[in-house]
Amino acid sequence: MAVGFDRLHPALQHHVVNTLGWRNLRPLQEATIDPVLDGSNILAVAPTAAGKTEAAVLPLLSAMLEQDWSGLSVLYVCPLRALLNNLHVRIGDYCTMVGRRAALWHGDIRGGARDRILDDPPDVLLTTPESLEVMLISRKVEHERIFANVRVVVVDEIHAFGGDDRGWHLLAVLERIARVTGRDIQRIGLSATVGEPASLLRWLNGSSTRRSEVVSPDGGAPAAPELTLDHVGSIHNAAHVISTLHRGEKRLVFCDSRARVEQLAVELRERSVATFVSHSSLALDERRRAEEAFAEARDCVIVATSTLELGIDVGDLDRVIQIDSPGTVAAFLQRLGRAGRRADTTRNMLFLTTKSEMVALKAAGLLHLWSGGYVEPVEPPPMPWHLLAQQLLALVLQRGGIGRNLWADELRALPVFAAAIDAGIGDAIVNHLVDAKILFDDNGMLSMGPQGERSYGYRHFMELTSAFTNDPLFVARHGAIEIGYLHPISLLANDRSFATVLLAGRAWDIVGIDWNRKTVALSPSGGSGASKWMGDGVPLSGELCRSMREVLAGAEPDGVALSKRATAALAGLRAEAPWATADGTALVRADGKVWWWTFAGLRANASLHGALGDLRASSTGFDNLRMEVEYGASIEQLNQRLGEVEVDHLPASPLAAKGAEQLKFADCLPADLAFAIADARFGDSESLRTCLEERRSGWTVAS
Repeated sequence: MAVGFDRLHPALQHHVVNTLGWRNLRPLQEATIDPVLDGSNILAVAPTAAGKTEAAVLPLLSAMLEQDWSGLSVLYVCPLRALLNNLHVRIGDYCTMVGRRAALWHGDIRGGARDRILDDPPDVLLTTPESLEVMLISRKVEHERIFANVRVVVVDEIHAFGGDDRGWHLLAVLERIARVTGRDIQRIGLSATVGEPASLLRWLNGSSTRRSEVVSPDGGAPAAPELTLDHVGSIHNAAHVISTLHRGEKRLVFCDSRARVEQLAVELRERSVATFVSHSSLALDERRRAEEAFAEARDCVIVATSTLELGIDVGDLDRVIQIDSPGTVAAFLQRLGRAGRRADTTRNMLFLTTKSEMVALKAAGLLHLWSGGYVEPVEPPPMPWHLLAQQLLALVLQRGGIGRNLWADELRALPVFAAAIDAGIGDAIVNHLVDAKILFDDNGMLSMGPQGERSYGYRHFMELTSAFTNDPLFVARHGAIEIGYLHPISLLANDRSFATVLLAGRAWDIVGIDWNRKTVALSPSGGSGASKWMGDGVPLSGELCRSMREVLAGAEPDGVALSKRATAALAGLRAEAPWATADGTALVRADGKVWWWTFAGLRANASLHGALGDLRASSTGFDNLRMEVEYGASIEQLNQRLGEVEVDHLPASPLAAKGAEQLKFADCLPADLAFAIADARFGDSESLRTCLEERRSGWTVAS
């Protein structure tokens, strides 16, 4: 029986060999052919640059030819528009080879291009979950015609969806499309290395009953990467190091905030380094110009947030540099994989920590965790009931109204929604929506109510298509050229005069603000400035915090070169924490305070801090690594109180109230349901149990 490449359609085999000039397929590309052609749901897992796109597209094109698929048959979903733009060229070429077409549909695609897609659907549509929602809601789209022939969905960079509400939104939209098609849509997920891939695939399956398997062939152990950790103390010093090291090479620098991207870019340009910038608050044309120029240049630097963490092609890179540290091993691996793609190069990353010595400890802890083989599992957020409400509203818009006794049948295909509906949560949501006048109940027919029309009706339906809340940004222009987007907190100086801001790696004077239209006029500045965007840091996991503890107690990350400055920074922290052990908690008295160093992570510490009651020193005295307890509290009192803690019956997390306020579509839920969702998402019962078990083994007490 034919297997692998031999099963591909002869026309496709011909083009792979003769048009593409490939002598053979990569291991992942060979391994996906059989399960994809057999109709299985798969999760294809391989390191960056393993040919994951082709691993999905080639067998699907073969199936199109063999089975004579017609119309729009494949949805190719990505988390970023820039990645879609990048992939469109490549996938379009593969389609053209065999007489098929690919098209692009996302928020930057204008009406004329969309009309052409609707008039003559392509075989493959590259899109986002939000754009699929728009297509389902829009009165201009004939859903039954455009989606009738959809057979397969490919979810690229699935790990970017699986860990947040965009993933639940995507699955819900796919279930609605499956209902239109009347078939069990095949699902193909693509990802770099993730923890627990089988669990991620079960999540992707949704209601699908197809056979499913993880495809992760052994491509051989990759060469050990070149990793260096240096503690430089400031962005100014980091710019000096970057400007003097690796001259003549192409360098990609990651920062974990837009403000620091802008600050570093300005510092590098002041040192005559050819510097480009990429982050989500740059205008589309500005970001494209930077990425295209960087792809074609050689001796240059591009400074970016996580926008370039995924597989966007910016040409061959020589070096990857990380300012401070990402919050997860998974993010580190994504960024590390951007270098070392050429046969004569090695994966590499230089960490430059710019803040306190504790940031150097975080970076060392992350590398220590990675060197032990750990990668975080992708865990969908629990209780996505607000998205059940969102999907009900979207269904009302899509249908123009729906029966109160019928809507649940439309949405229960997604198992997590079915469980909520069966538990009575769906009825509670409908009652709230009607009471809040978001929906109107006309003798059992649900339609948009007056408040729903104002917030989510057809004039405002774009607010309904996204599962996350966007910052209220102002469009910033220099003349007629759109440069990017600024948060209101950046617009005025302390004396209420117009501020000087950083955007696109340059300093600009604000010369005018239209508060009603939310636009800002800019003029090039010769001075210095700063910009800020709102965004909370990601809480650190218990695994990472405990790895930091091991480093503090003397462990060193394997396979990592520490500079003299990094070694000195860690040595200084260790000298200040002689009480640190690799596997225990500590009570430390210092400067008139008592700190319990739990190393449990922010979520677990928030819950523990709340459980301490009157033995805690303040309502806000906790972070990722420690919490403040009452100065006069005795060991006996703490032991007694913590001995009473029942992990599964803790009071609400102190983080829950703020989380409920920030929850998208919270207004569509009864207040108690919104609070319950936030409380569930700010818990970490596993890390909390680990911390309590370590405490039972005894305290380390130090002054």
